[in-house]
Amino acid sequence: MQRSKSWKWRWLKLVRKIERMHTPCERQGLLERLSHPDKPVILAFVNAHAMNLLAKSESFFESLCTVDTVLRDGSGMETLFNQLNIPPGLNLNGTDFIPDVVSQFNGRCIAFLGTQEPYLGSGVEFAKKNIAPQSSYVLTDGFSDDNAYISLVTECRPALIVLGMGMPRQEEVAIALRSRLTFPCLIICGGAIIDFWGGRTVRAPLWMRQSGMEWLFRLQMEPRRLFQRYVIGNLVFLARAMVLPAFNRRSKRQAIKR
Repeated sequence: MQRSKSWKWRWLKLVRKIERMHTPCERQGLLERLSHPDKPVILAFVNAHAMNLLAKSESFFESLCTVDTVLRDGSGMETLFNQLNIPPGLNLNGTDFIPDVVSQFNGRCIAFLGTQEPYLGSGVEFAKKNIAPQSSYVLTDGFSDDNAYISLVTECRPALIVLGMGMPRQEEVAIALRSRLTFPCLIICGGAIIDFWGGRTVRAPLWMRQSGMEWLFRLQMEPRRLFQRYVIGNLVFLARAMVLPAFNRRSKRQAIKR
């Protein structure tokens, strides 16, 4: 198997790309940087599910490698970093971090691209009421082609674009937007964030979120849809995380010999 096709090689490369914040001060500095883009830039989040996807999909891996800022999301990624003896930093999961990013754009135009009605409209209303009340909003569902999204945001020129389409579609749209837009903006790969705000998906109690068990709550809410992702997927992820350190050590030894 070619090195570029190895899931282990892909995992190690993406782990090195993930930006880690270790203090509240560093987290605030990241918010400041993200809120003042000087060109179209992409923010994405990587969790255990994303790692499993890129293990099977080289195109998804390549998409993530081109993203401007990648953050770690969830306790699974913390386990992976610990296995590799890398300080994992703060858990910057999208559901909690994205509202703080959006609030930085209060007063500027914001586009929500994703999910479907009535959740899309409800998600915008939530943001308008609770996060960025002084902003104007542009919205459309998550079932259009790239050119439709490009035309919409080119006309409206939002400072912030929140994509709620799920992986890997949202990353594909983000890259297409970045390649065609000519004005500064932040493009967020937001997963289910609009669905959370729109009431389609219920968040776990705070204690479950703080203990890294939100996935279990979501599994209880949607067992048929999420069984493969959270039960089978988590076991696959942990098995891979256990064998990756040995591959990492072997790769380092081979690099030294060369």
